[in-house]
Amino acid sequence: MKNAVNWFEIPAKDFNRAKSFYEDVLDAKFETQTMEEMGMTMAFFPADWENGIGGGIAFGPGYEPSDKGAVIYLNGGDDLTTPLSKVEKAGGKVIVPKTSLGPNGFMAHFIDSEGNRVAFHSRN
Repeated sequence: MKNAVNWFEIPAKDFNRAKSFYEDVLDAKFETQTMEEMGMTMAFFPADWENGIGGGIAFGPGYEPSDKGAVIYLNGGDDLTTPLSKVEKAGGKVIVPKTSLGPNGFMAHFIDSEGNRVAFHSRN
């Protein structure tokens, strides 16, 4: 097993709001796909599909945002201060500021526009 995680989905109540939140915070464009047979819509995070981990924003039956349970750590880039500084302007809330993990870098937790608790990690 190369990675313990290979896919993640972040639930959304308002798909367009959630997509806009993550595009703004991560300064990225997300590809959208509607899966009619499953009754859902997804927006995909940028990923190296050959070598990395992928994921998306999921909207449809059974997807309920939550600030409890598992926490997904998104790549905060070279310095997570950059995406973290955009969280509140994009409609989220920082709940754990940039915090040192010693030799393992830094992390921060936030509540996204949908009410999910998510985190960033960076080496700097």
